[in-house]
Amino acid sequence: MKATWKGATIAESDDTVVVEGNHYFPADSIRREYFQASDRHSHCPWKGDASYYDVLVDGAVNEGAAWYYPAPKEAAANIKGRVAFWKGVLVE
Repeated sequence: MKATWKGATIAESDDTVVVEGNHYFPADSIRREYFQASDRHSHCPWKGDASYYDVLVDGAVNEGAAWYYPAPKEAAANIKGRVAFWKGVLVE
């Protein structure tokens, strides 16, 4: 699987985990130069608290376009250490 935004490959892996239709990429498969920590957080009743990254490509910023669960609940243990995308990031 490959995640792209504005023509840049921001993550690539053949080891993704699909949860609720989202591919979660291993954290070591993301290209860190395109990511910046965000102050954004959200909560899922069964997965836990999510943290976000902004995605930056050629001066453009896609705020909160990547998320991860630093300490997922037991039911979502399979996505610990993984990152997923939305907000126009193409995953194919």
